[in-house]
Amino acid sequence: MRRFTVVLVLLGVSFTAVARTQQSAAPEAQQPPQVKTNLGSDANGNPLRLAVKTGHVSNYDESKVRPFTLPDPLAMADGRQVRDAKTWMAQRRPEIIRYYERDIYGRIPARTPDVKWRVAETDAAAHGGAAIRKRITGTIGAAANAPEMNLVVYTPAQTKKPVPLILLLNFGGGGKPVPQDPPVAADILARGWGYATIIYQEIQPDRINTFDQGVIGVTLAGAKQPAADEWGTISAWAWGVSRVLDYLGTDPSVDAKQVALFGHSRLGKTALWASALDDRVAAVYSSCSGEMGAALARRDWGESVDDMVQNFPYWFAANFQQWAGRWNDMPVDAHMLIALSAPRPVYVTGGTGDQWADPVGMFQALVAAGPVYRLLGKKDVGAAAVPALDTALVAGDLGWHYHTGGHSATPADWKAFLEFFAKYVR
Repeated sequence: MRRFTVVLVLLGVSFTAVARTQQSAAPEAQQPPQVKTNLGSDANGNPLRLAVKTGHVSNYDESKVRPFTLPDPLAMADGRQVRDAKTWMAQRRPEIIRYYERDIYGRIPARTPDVKWRVAETDAAAHGGAAIRKRITGTIGAAANAPEMNLVVYTPAQTKKPVPLILLLNFGGGGKPVPQDPPVAADILARGWGYATIIYQEIQPDRINTFDQGVIGVTLAGAKQPAADEWGTISAWAWGVSRVLDYLGTDPSVDAKQVALFGHSRLGKTALWASALDDRVAAVYSSCSGEMGAALARRDWGESVDDMVQNFPYWFAANFQQWAGRWNDMPVDAHMLIALSAPRPVYVTGGTGDQWADPVGMFQALVAAGPVYRLLGKKDVGAAAVPALDTALVAGDLGWHYHTGGHSATPADWKAFLEFFAKYVR
C-alpha cells in the first residue's frame, strides 16, 4: 500500500506558547485520586499530562516528534489505488467511514428516536429590528419526560427569500439556551445570511456515565451501554446536527442547501464527523479541534490518543480504547476525516497559545487531505508549509487560519471564514 511520510516544514512562523484561554485548561484525568496525571505546565505554559496506561507525557519539542507515515487516503484496504472520483465516492469513502464507525466514534444505531419540532417563540424585532428570531424546540422521542433540544434561528428581517445559514453547535446545556451569538453576527445578517445555534448537551450530556440520558438513553431503552462499535457522545452530537438539518429543510426562511456548520474544540471534532455522515452540510468550520479532530494523531504533540482514551472514553466507541499506545496502527488519521467532506469546503483554525491542540498537526492534516480534493476537481489548501501567523488561506476549498492567541474562535477567524464561505453562496 502506498503511504505518505510526513516531514514538518515550518516557514515564517515563530511563537512562544502562552497560557490557554477559553475552555483551554487541559482536562483532569478521570483516574483514582492517588494517580497524579496533571503534571502542571512546561516553561511556555503548555499543559503537561500523564497517560497512566502507557506512561506517555505531553510533548512540545519538535526534536522528539518521531517520523511517521500516514495511511494513504487514495489506497483501498486491499492495496488498489483510487484513480477517479467514482471509486472514491462508491468505495474508498465508505470504507473510511466504516473504520471511523467501528474503531473511533462509533456507528449511530439504525433505529433512533424521532424528533418532533415546534416553534416555541418568535421575535420579529431581534437585533434591533435587523433579524427575526425563532426558538424551535425538538422533542427527542415520545416519552412524557423526553429530552428536548432548543434551536434558535436568526434570519434577516428584510429578506423575503430563503437565506444561507451558519449553524453553530454550541457549548452549554440544560433548559433554555443562553444566547451564544458569533462575534460576526451583525456581519452575517448584513450579508443577507442567517445563523442558528443548538446547545450540544441538550442532545447528549458531556459527562461520563450518562448513557442513560439524552438521545443515547432514549435509544438504549433500558440497556446499560452501547455496543463496542456503537456511538459515543461525538456521534450522538453529530446525530443531533442531522436532526437540525431535517428541521431546516422544512423552514421556508432557510436555504437548506447552503447550511455551513461551526464547532469549536470537541465540537470542532463533531462538526467534521457530522459533515462526513451528512452531505447536507455545505461547508465546515472546525475551530481548534485538536486530537481526534483535525490534528494528526500520529504526530506526538500536545494532547494524544492516550489522553483521549483516558480522559474522555465516552466521547468515542468502546473499541477506541484499543489504540492507546498504538497510534500508528490506526487505519485512519485526521487527513482522512477532513477528506470525508470532499468536495465540500472545510476551514480549520488553530492558535499559538493552544499547543495542546497541535495547530501545526492540523495544518499538516489539511495538506495531506489535498490529494482527495484534487482528485475531485477541487483546490487544496494552497501551501505545503505553515504560513505566517494571522494570515488566512481561503483561496482553495480547504481553508486555514492560525491566529495569535489561545483556544478560541476569534473574530479574525470568523471574518476569514465568512470570506471563505462567501465563495460558495449563490
